[in-house]
Amino acid sequence: AQIIECYRVLQKAGLNIVGEVLKGQGEFYELEHYPKDDVFDGETHSQYYYHAHRSGVQEHGHFHAFLRQPGMPSNLSPVPYHGSEPWPEGGNALSHLVGISMNAYGFPIGLFATNRWVTAEAWYKAEDVITMLDHFKIDHAYPSWPVNLWISSMLVLFRPQIEILLRQRDQMVANWESRYPGVDAYEDRELELTGFTSINVEQQIKNVVAAIEACNKTSVIKTSHAIKSFSFENIAKSKEKLLAK
Repeated sequence: AQIIECYRVLQKAGLNIVGEVLKGQGEFYELEHYPKDDVFDGETHSQYYYHAHRSGVQEHGHFHAFLRQPGMPSNLSPVPYHGSEPWPEGGNALSHLVGISMNAYGFPIGLFATNRWVTAEAWYKAEDVITMLDHFKIDHAYPSWPVNLWISSMLVLFRPQIEILLRQRDQMVANWESRYPGVDAYEDRELELTGFTSINVEQQIKNVVAAIEACNKTSVIKTSHAIKSFSFENIAKSKEKLLAK
């Protein structure tokens, strides 16, 4: 609902998610981060930026969402790495949570996961990154309050798809290591995207609502059966006591 509300207030002013990130940033260049210096929340240590570098595809550009090490649970550590490429360490370590592909109208069309070299991250196993999803939140108004609320909500609404992409990511890298022994899979430029899935916000909301309603119905049915069983059992016991007397 928050995502739809963000769309509503932006559309009333003739604006959209992508336009909000690019406003006041000058000419749009591929590979440049927008807004400049990224968006960072100093309390949650969540971070994101928008850019473009894929020509000939349907997307206009995409968001990359991260969580930096100070915002992660203290028991999480990067996977062991024996390659030569330096990974960010300590407070500079960060984990890529998901990429969000956007069309030219400023709406999301897909989610994706990437190999390590794409985002220069410290590599955490999928289950740890899934844990990090709970900690991502941009809770301020720069460069746009609706955009920050939107991207924070996207990671909640599409949590099931993101979890699948992250597990698929780990499996893809593991398969790559088996297929090409001696090659540093994390740095192989032949492996960029590890997974992509198309998305539709309206349909996802409908699916979530349907799932919640189904759970509620199941809960009501179970409760109803329990009440009936309890009542019949008590009645039976009462009859037994009366007969015994």
